Amino acid sequence: MRGARLGRATGEPGAGRGAPAGAVDVTAPGYVFAERGQHAAERFRCLAAAYDPVTLARLARTGVRKGWHCLEVGAGGGSVAHWLAHRSGSVLATDLDPRHVPPAPGLVVRRHDVVLDPLCEGEFDLVHARFVLAHLPEREAVLRKLVRSLRPGGWLQVDEFDKSYAPVLVAPDAEAARCYREFTAAEERVRAAAGSAGEWGREVAASMVAAGLVDVDPVPVTQPWRADSPAVRLLVHHTHHLRDELVAAGMTDQDLHRVREVLADPSFRASSCVFYSVHGRRP
Repeated sequence: MRGARLGRATGEPGAGRGAPAGAVDVTAPGYVFAERGQHAAERFRCLAAAYDPVTLARLARTGVRKGWHCLEVGAGGGSVAHWLAHRSGSVLATDLDPRHVPPAPGLVVRRHDVVLDPLCEGEFDLVHARFVLAHLPEREAVLRKLVRSLRPGGWLQVDEFDKSYAPVLVAPDAEAARCYREFTAAEERVRAAAGSAGEWGREVAASMVAAGLVDVDPVPVTQPWRADSPAVRLLVHHTHHLRDELVAAGMTDQDLHRVREVLADPSFRASSCVFYSVHGRRP
C-alpha cells in the first residue's frame, strides 16, 4: 500500500472524511494507512524490501526503456519511481503526500488525488499502481481513468493483495496461533470499515478486461513469512500504526503485545496473502 488518496486538502493521505482531528472512527471511509508522521518512513522501507523484487521484475517484463513516459500512482517512499526513472528517464510520480519521494534525474513528483483530480489521457507508455486501488471505494472508476491515461500500446501494471488467504503455518502454541488469527481478522475489519476491498487482488484481471485492455496477465505470488522477514516487520509496525483502530475493532493493548511476541518468535511461520501483479495493454 503505498499512500494514495482518500482525504483531500488535509496534507495527509486518507485522513478520512469528516472526522475531527485526532478522532478515530472505524466506520468512516478513509485511507487506513494515513501516514501520521514518524510511521511513514518505516512503513515504506518495509514495503520496498518485501515487495519491490516482485514489482520490479514484472515492470521489467513490460519492456520499459529509455524514451518511455511513465506514471507511478501512489508513489509512497519512491523506490519504484526511482527504478522507473533510471530505466525510462521520464516518470511522473504522484501521491497525496509526495514529500517522502526523494528527487532524482528524470523524475517529476506531484501532489495528486487520483480519484478527484484530472489525469491527462493518452499520455503514458506505462502506468503502475501498487496497494492503491483496493483502498479506494471508487477503484473501478480509477482503473478506467488509468486505462484512459495510456497511449495506444501502453501497459498498466496493478499490484494488489487477496487478503482472504494468509494462514499461520507454525506457531509456538495453539494460543499464539489463535492470537495471530484474531489480529489479522481485526486488521481486515479496520480496512473494510475504511472502504478497502481485501480480496480485490483476485478481481483486478477481470476488471482490466472489462476496461478494454488486452494481453491481460495476472501473476499470483506468495511468500513465506517469518520473524526476520520485512513483511512480518511490517505487521509489527501495523500493531503500532493502527493501534487505535485495532482497539476500536476489538483488540486490547495486551492482545497487541502478545501479537508482537508471536511475530518475533523464531519458530513462527505463516504464508503471505496472495500478491497479484497484473499486466494489461491498451490496444
